Amino acid sequence: MKNTFPHQLFSSVMAILILLSTTSFTIQKHFCGDFLIDSAVFTALEKCSKEPCSGDAKDTSIAKPDCCNDVVDLVEGQDVVTTKNYDDLEYEQQVFLFAFTQSYFQLYEYLPTQVIPHQNYTPPTLVTDVQVSHQVFLI
Repeated sequence: MKNTFPHQLFSSVMAILILLSTTSFTIQKHFCGDFLIDSAVFTALEKCSKEPCSGDAKDTSIAKPDCCNDVVDLVEGQDVVTTKNYDDLEYEQQVFLFAFTQSYFQLYEYLPTQVIPHQNYTPPTLVTDVQVSHQVFLI
């Protein structure tokens, strides 16, 4: 078949596209103050040290708020892959789709092979030159 490679390429791209659209994952980010320390998608976060954020270590009796925080971004994939039917389209879309497919398929329509009736015919061998024997010449 002539169209095996484009068909395989198209089907592989569509399979990858469906896989990526239905996959969900989380992105975890660890901030110390306003600085991003680490971000991870499939691994554990690397946390910063437990030291206080401010440089003042005089007043340790009052509990200081922790300046480090973790941010989790959830990227959700589709739960259900929806398919559309031809009848779900509007009338103008159906007409356009029909006309486009017809013109596309007629663009690559193969012509039938031409039949040559004398392809295997061999002319008879001439024993004598008929024009010379009858003295008929074109002037």
